[in-house]
Amino acid sequence: MMHFKETDLPGIGRKYWLHTRSGEHLVIVIHNDERRDLFHMESGDTPEELGDMVSLVTLDDDEARAVAAIVGGMTYKPQFQNEREVMLEGLLIEWLRIEPHAVSIGMTIGELDIRQATGAVILAVVTKDREKQFNPGPDYIFTAGATVVVAGERNQIKQLKQLLTDGRT
Repeated sequence: MMHFKETDLPGIGRKYWLHTRSGEHLVIVIHNDERRDLFHMESGDTPEELGDMVSLVTLDDDEARAVAAIVGGMTYKPQFQNEREVMLEGLLIEWLRIEPHAVSIGMTIGELDIRQATGAVILAVVTKDREKQFNPGPDYIFTAGATVVVAGERNQIKQLKQLLTDGRT
């Protein structure tokens, strides 16, 4: 479920907070001088709680309007063939990064019992050193900074992300 909240910041501007369906947070602060700060935050223990900051981008007014046009679909709107939508309805492919504090570091796919625990499938892993492994088996050991390419339904991927980060689904 998506949560959205806005708050006045007296003397600063206005803050917008979005808890995404994937479980992450996007905090946008629009300053009175027209600067925009975009904070990508991890999830906390509850949907309302923010975790650690993943990244920060500061945009000026022109840059913010360009990004809004792109994200809003004004410049490009993805078109899917009806056949593909029916065939792949609900299937997502996402890239998840193994953060330095993740409990999965040093553990194997088999130890985490990923397929049984989440229903998601790991298609490939790209390590921090850009080494690629396609269709890694149960003996694959997770390392910090690796990017894991996964497939599944939204809730399965969310469970997998939680499992890789803190060991629970």
